[in-house]
Amino acid sequence: MKLDIMTMSLLSKYVSLIFPDYRFEKILLEFERTMSMELDFTQEAKNSERTTSCFRKNDVVKVPHVFWELTTKEVLTMEFCTGHKVDDLDFLRKADISPTKVAKALIELFGEMIFIHGFVHGDPHPGNILVSPRGQGRFSLVLLDHGIYKELDPKFRLDYCKLWKALISLDVQKILELGEQFGVGKYAKYFPLIFTGRTIDSKSALGTQISGEEKTRIKQDLNSLGMDDISSFMESLPPDFLVILRTDGLLRSILGNLGAPRHVRLLAYAKCAIYGHEEQSRLESGAINRITLQIKTSISYLHLRILIELARLLVQFNDYKHKAKDK
Repeated sequence: MKLDIMTMSLLSKYVSLIFPDYRFEKILLEFERTMSMELDFTQEAKNSERTTSCFRKNDVVKVPHVFWELTTKEVLTMEFCTGHKVDDLDFLRKADISPTKVAKALIELFGEMIFIHGFVHGDPHPGNILVSPRGQGRFSLVLLDHGIYKELDPKFRLDYCKLWKALISLDVQKILELGEQFGVGKYAKYFPLIFTGRTIDSKSALGTQISGEEKTRIKQDLNSLGMDDISSFMESLPPDFLVILRTDGLLRSILGNLGAPRHVRLLAYAKCAIYGHEEQSRLESGAINRITLQIKTSISYLHLRILIELARLLVQFNDYKHKAKDK
């Protein structure tokens, strides 16, 4: 591993000499840090037990039990769990399990990890998440490979909760303000595009396809960006953000394979962002204030849910309208 890291570092330096705007050494350092952690199996065992504790009240999530008496830094012995890859549609159909329900359970699991616990599984590809049938369409999600985890900085987690609340309601001022806090400055205007698929000045409803005019504007805008812009954006992001981007990218890919509607992810993240943001205030408040916060949290979630559901209904209405025109 040391030789591989040294080779990558050398190649990276050579590339940066030829292309001065290429500045991705920061990503290489993060890669080296996470890979070093994954080589210690006792750390992986501790991560799995912490995840078990985080989701002890969630009967859908299953983390294999660790046998400590048979575990060392070089050997990890865990309970054997059966199941199939989370995006195995043929298996889900045969087991009479709804792919949309699987997608919802999966994104809620990771939403809770990111926004509430701040302890995030760093490699959620389909081979690390199994669906284990429990009969009558019910299932468990078996979470494997706990070698790479990221503990989010508490302030970053709260700011990321605020960012998602702002993204759902498209609060431009708040998005730009949080962009300054994250250190990305002018590039904050791309947050809505990266996370929700619409521009910061979009007229399209949340969860809907953007218009042809918007697509043209986006292409023109992105074509104006050079390697220097991309390097500056990546360099300015906090390390926690890089993990979030990668994790979210993998999850969106799985949700796409499962054929889940776009609003499933948006609703789950909106709910977790609100509860994650209010959790800190709840811990610092008295009993009466906690009840008030709980009510405020529920109202905030209801408001965002209405926004997303209205957008979904608008999409369905437009689909029916187009079909009627075709007929």
